[in-house]
Amino acid sequence: MPTLAEKIEESCSILRYAREVFDGSLAVTFSGGKDSLVVLHLIHSLHDGTIPFPVFNLDTTVKFPEVLQFRDHLAALWNLRLVVLQDAEAAGRLEIGKDKKACCLALKVQPLNRAIAEYHIRGLITAIRWDEQEARAEEQYLSPRELPPHTRIHPILHFTEADIWDYIHAFNLPYCRLYDQGYRSLSCIPCTEKGGAGGDERGGRTKGKESIMKELRLLGYI
Repeated sequence: MPTLAEKIEESCSILRYAREVFDGSLAVTFSGGKDSLVVLHLIHSLHDGTIPFPVFNLDTTVKFPEVLQFRDHLAALWNLRLVVLQDAEAAGRLEIGKDKKACCLALKVQPLNRAIAEYHIRGLITAIRWDEQEARAEEQYLSPRELPPHTRIHPILHFTEADIWDYIHAFNLPYCRLYDQGYRSLSCIPCTEKGGAGGDERGGRTKGKESIMKELRLLGYI
């Protein structure tokens, strides 16, 4: 079984390749959660303590205050070029959390796709993992998308949840304090509860959304 150091090197190789291929047209997503924190730190380490491209954050207007506070803390600490993507008008029209597909499409997928087009992004780095969700289990490190045309880059697909925490502790990274309160996976407030120790990492996510993840991802959901 590969060591954490070997997994880190694999991730760095993917990011170096992405830099060569998509130089000048890269962006990275940052949710405020543990996985995207690790991806940001990998990029930060590869670029001499900087992240030289936009950092997209999807703000659905119903994120946990602690997540937003951590996002802003890290943006200031690492001097991120943070771009907050929010559609307050759409959020005002929706009964958030009721229709999972309509909600995610209006508040996550569409704002992200607009930003990809507006910023002329050809390579979007995200922090998904093979083991975290069935709909992501067959994803590739480089995944071309048609609308808008770009390639999704997934440098930590091979990490496990344990790897993520080993990495965070090894590099003494700050992280959102909600994890210390029993949360294992963070999303919007209406769709997230505490997950128990052991069992499904995303067990605290609403089942209505988890059941349509494959459909959402075909529409552009991360």
